Amino acid sequence: MNVKKTGGTVLAVLIVGALIAGAIRGTRLSFTPDQARTMKTLLIVCACSMAYCFAAGELTRNYSQMDKLWSILPVAYSWIAAAGSGMKTRTVVYALLVTVWGIRLTVNFARKGAYRLKFWTGNEDYRWSIVHQYPVFRNRLAWTLFDLLFISVYQNALVLAICLPSVAVMGSTAPFSAWDVLAVILALAFLLLETVSDEYQWRFHQTKKSLLAEKGSLEALPEPYRLGFNTSGPWARMRHPNYLGEQGFWISLYAFVIGAGTVENGLLHRSVVGPLLLILLFMGSSALGESITSGKYPGYEEYREQVFKYLPVRRFRSR
Repeated sequence: MNVKKTGGTVLAVLIVGALIAGAIRGTRLSFTPDQARTMKTLLIVCACSMAYCFAAGELTRNYSQMDKLWSILPVAYSWIAAAGSGMKTRTVVYALLVTVWGIRLTVNFARKGAYRLKFWTGNEDYRWSIVHQYPVFRNRLAWTLFDLLFISVYQNALVLAICLPSVAVMGSTAPFSAWDVLAVILALAFLLLETVSDEYQWRFHQTKKSLLAEKGSLEALPEPYRLGFNTSGPWARMRHPNYLGEQGFWISLYAFVIGAGTVENGLLHRSVVGPLLLILLFMGSSALGESITSGKYPGYEEYREQVFKYLPVRRFRSR
């Protein structure tokens, strides 16, 4: 066990947990009539999505149903909140940013073959088949419970939770402020990072795929494709620049809550819980992805030693 890496993860979890606890304890759970009506609508949509994801996943054995909805539901949630507010400026700007984010992520997932005219079909995220092979999930009942509780219920609840800042700002009469401008600038910056990172990743793997068809093995490929994993563009300085962009985007949107003047305990409000839980999800997702990549490509451990997960302070240099 790498104590240094484990210690960093534990510290991050403790910090995020403390922020979540502070947000929950420091603010009241109260809604205006408009917010209450909006929340009712959002919860109905979320419950329907949970039921669909579980039923479709179990019937088709394609467990990427929520993956396909991940970029679509937040757009719907944000515009429902904007409409519930009477299309106030802050909620509309929030919804517009989420729409741009949603279009980008949907296109990125679509070019991987995830969407079909029959929505419940399409390519499944490769990680689910690997997770399915873990000893604990080889039992059919255990996997069904995992599909129900984590894939279908928890992930749907999380997607709704990350959009709750749009509900939190609905009743605000505060004018558009520097905090709101900051939210827009940061959200666009993180969205740009995510877009550029995914584009470098896509081009790398498409080129590697073509070269493999021609050469036959990784060892016969030129650098940097011989490594098997991407070390170009932002990936030369960060192991997960796309994840940083995703998390940063949703944390940035929380600044709208501060601009709206709805925080009650310093800079914290209950609606920050969703974006913070997203950070915890990506801790697990990045760990899973790195374990898979390390098992496939021997050079990945050297890459991990040289390059931080999110801090672009060191550049990878293959030895």
